Amino acid sequence: MAIKEPGAKGALTHVDARGRIRMVDVGDKPVTSREAVARGSIAMSAAARKLIRTGAVKKGDPLQAARLAGIMAAKKTSELIPLCHPLALTHVSVELTATRTGYAIESRVRTSGQTGVEMEALTAVAVAALTLYDMVKAVDKAMEITDVHLVEKRGGRSGHYVRVKS
Repeated sequence: MAIKEPGAKGALTHVDARGRIRMVDVGDKPVTSREAVARGSIAMSAAARKLIRTGAVKKGDPLQAARLAGIMAAKKTSELIPLCHPLALTHVSVELTATRTGYAIESRVRTSGQTGVEMEALTAVAVAALTLYDMVKAVDKAMEITDVHLVEKRGGRSGHYVRVKS
């Protein structure tokens, strides 16, 4: 596969013309409002769901721990994902909603900056799910974290994106 020149339509922005990875220079990009929404889910046993619902988890409230962990993870994304820029986030929310099989997790991240916050939103969802797993793994080691995906993003050169379900 031929590597496209940086800046060419369809080119990977983190790869130079020789195929080496690099951090994208966003210095000349305008500061704009950016927002991203990500979702994922965690499936668990009825026993694990009951433990959470009744507040009987010995480690504490797993939903509050997961929410806080997700927020903290969004703020630390550039330390976890090698080529992400450190960003001054202006808003991070993480919501966990009970479902028939476990919990749906949604994060919303905002900033005013020169690059988007998609990775921060995805990281928030993933770490919230991992934290929920950690909090109740003594009861259910077969939990499944699934479907972590970007739902929507606004701002920047690429504009508004909304995921279309296939």
